[in-house]
Amino acid sequence: MHPLLYLLLLSFTLSQTLSSPTELELLMEIKASLDPQNRLLTSWETNKDPCSGSFEGVACNELGHVANISLQGKGLLGQIPAALGGLKSLTGLYLHFNALNGVIPKEIAELSELSDLYLNVNNLSGEIPPQVGNMSNLQAYGGVSALKQCMLNLGSLFQQIVISCITVVACRKTSILQLCYNKLTGSIPTQLGSLEKLSVLALQYNQLTGAIPASLGDLELLSRLDLSFNGLFGPIPVKLAKAPLLHTLDIRNNSLSGNIPPALKRLTTGFQYGNNPDLCGVGFSNIETCATSDPNRPEPSEPDVTTEKDIPESANPSNCSKSDCSNLSKTPRYGIIFGVIGVFIAMSVTGLLMFSWHRRRKQKIGSALDTFDGRLSTDQAKEVSRRSASPLISLEYPNGWDPLAIGRSKSGFSQEVLESFMFNLEEVERATQCFSEMNLLGKSNFSAIYKGILRDGSVVAIKCITKTSCKSDEADFLKGLKILTSLKHENLVRLRGFCCSKGRGECFLIYDFVPNGNLVQYLDVKDGSGKVLEWSTRISIINGIAKGIAHLHGSKGNKHALVHQNLSAEKVFIDRWYNPMLSDSGLHKLLADDVVFSMLKASAAMGYLAPEYTSTGRFTEKSDVYAFGIIVLQILCGKRNITQLTHHAAESSKFEDFIDANLEGNFSESEAAKLGRIAHCCTNESPNHRPTMENVMHELSMVAD
Repeated sequence: MHPLLYLLLLSFTLSQTLSSPTELELLMEIKASLDPQNRLLTSWETNKDPCSGSFEGVACNELGHVANISLQGKGLLGQIPAALGGLKSLTGLYLHFNALNGVIPKEIAELSELSDLYLNVNNLSGEIPPQVGNMSNLQAYGGVSALKQCMLNLGSLFQQIVISCITVVACRKTSILQLCYNKLTGSIPTQLGSLEKLSVLALQYNQLTGAIPASLGDLELLSRLDLSFNGLFGPIPVKLAKAPLLHTLDIRNNSLSGNIPPALKRLTTGFQYGNNPDLCGVGFSNIETCATSDPNRPEPSEPDVTTEKDIPESANPSNCSKSDCSNLSKTPRYGIIFGVIGVFIAMSVTGLLMFSWHRRRKQKIGSALDTFDGRLSTDQAKEVSRRSASPLISLEYPNGWDPLAIGRSKSGFSQEVLESFMFNLEEVERATQCFSEMNLLGKSNFSAIYKGILRDGSVVAIKCITKTSCKSDEADFLKGLKILTSLKHENLVRLRGFCCSKGRGECFLIYDFVPNGNLVQYLDVKDGSGKVLEWSTRISIINGIAKGIAHLHGSKGNKHALVHQNLSAEKVFIDRWYNPMLSDSGLHKLLADDVVFSMLKASAAMGYLAPEYTSTGRFTEKSDVYAFGIIVLQILCGKRNITQLTHHAAESSKFEDFIDANLEGNFSESEAAKLGRIAHCCTNESPNHRPTMENVMHELSMVAD
């Protein structure tokens, strides 16, 4: 090479290198855009190496380049930056289940190595960049590694054979593109028809308009297409109806019109088309016959021509003539080859069915709560979240339990009230990242509680209750729901809504999340192992609990007076201002009698159960008063276990025996004496000698006097 040319080339290369930002600089730009308040990505710092493991959610390849960014469900509130396009080695980008806004930058299409792209369930707006159609390297959801990991949980020799078969099948590299549950506008780019590996396209719950591109019919591997709940109009393309592997097409809640292509009859229940009043066709339920058109005539814009590309591979295995194929079939070695292929295919199908069964089983709560052996590691939980967080879960009720169907007619709920409290399954799954183990707060024999984040950014606690734990009479169950929705008070945990999934056999109650845990963690504090509540805070908590119980009992206009039945320190949650909030109020109205009884065993063991229950088997307001008295003693002495000595000390004002030593004498003796006497009266053996909560409120008002 001529020396001058060499110098020019070297100069050009150096200038390009110096002008291009480093991956660290790109990551810091990405951080500033995704997390503008610097609250969530604090581990991303300029003085650290992104490949050292110190950058949360960032993984590198063997060459030291950023290859994966996994930030799903982090609560990110910013925007997707164009700088992402500079990470040329990026193969996986997981930004789903956040609250990102703004547009999808066209620079994402510059990621030629990207194999996984998840932007679903955010607040993204604008149009889908047509350049996305050039991202031909998008690969299958979860990939082969996810399938292998799931199959390894089956624990048998057969799994290894199935894994081998799955690996062979997965080498065909289908892809899933998920942009659903955003606020995307504009039309669906025709360029998406160039994604030859696309098997699932999920665009539901956006604000898309325009026609369904006929180019989607060119996707030979397309098996599921969800365009529901948008504003699409025009006809259903005939070419799309002939996509050879299509088995699910959901176009509900759009403004589509014209002939439904007859070829879609083959999808049977996989074709959902409700709430498109201008559609017509022959042989489709609840659809009028088209008045002036021949349903078998192809649309003018899309000639009904079957090309070689439209034929599934299995229909034309080779290009040989009939005689050639006949000769080949007589060759023993080809028989063996086809036999082996057949065995592989059969075993692959079996493996995939087992994988599907195993996945559904892992999603169930039910009785599995009793046998769940330990929490998943963080990495495992993330992998489970990735595999499970599919927005393609059906919201339909196929059979059996559907209490909300009764509610629309017989419950006493007005339609407006019912709809204001109803959540759908997608919202619940999105909030909990499909019930990710990372979000599990607790579990019992009949329920599990998950932390979740709603689309508006508010934090909630979601209680999952199995159908078998609920009242068998759906009308009674719904009456219980009505009572729960009516309970509104500053000292009661607020019910935000509910969701009853017929398919999963579960009911979900969505409550406000109370951040400071329950009262139990403020008891038995030793050697700085927990927070010691100040005296004034203890008095405030006691007053708040009393107000909450009094409201339940019917004070100040509560139309649905009820007994809590299961008051305990575990049911008293503390908010960020250290106000107490009672949980599970009215929950017994939803639960089967045997479940309620099993819950009471724990209450009895801890001393909350009023003594008269053993003889009467009934709860009254006075049984709540008894439990309140026990809680007051727990708060005063700072201990869970209340002894007879504590009772006597409270009655006789022996402060050293019933006031928490952690207070180190920082309390009012007069206030302590009054509170001790109130607690003693509330825990009287005879319910007739216990005060009502109104009387308790009156006595408490004089504590500080």
